[in-house]
Amino acid sequence: AEHFPRTDPVVIMLAIDVGGGRALLGRQARFAPGMYSCLAGFVEPGETIEDAVRREIGEEAGVTVGRVRYVASQPWPFPSSLMIGCLAEARSHAIAADLTELEDCRWFGRSEVAAMLAGTHPTLRAPPEMAIANRLMRLWAEG
Repeated sequence: AEHFPRTDPVVIMLAIDVGGGRALLGRQARFAPGMYSCLAGFVEPGETIEDAVRREIGEEAGVTVGRVRYVASQPWPFPSSLMIGCLAEARSHAIAADLTELEDCRWFGRSEVAAMLAGTHPTLRAPPEMAIANRLMRLWAEG
């Protein structure tokens, strides 16, 4: 028998402070020590990808987002998601993190993100290379 398992769309995004050269990253308590990543969340029924990006960043970090640009997607079988990677331009910069979702959330400069990706930062780490979050961070850090 053929099976068509459910796949849930998830947006994963890197919010960028265009004028300040910073990127918004967060961490959940379940992450490996020192690891920060892009924010992410499920797309709600009837919601566009762009609206989901704006809503999730607003809910998790309290940051308002304007322009959203699709970058790439990645199937993520943990459990059955399709990760939709985007870059988002921040319109506000004050963070009001939802501490039930995130343990921490803050802005990082380009050189700090580059050091995390290279594994040379003394205390912080990026997600593994196989993760789309790593790709989004690398795309931004490398300009």
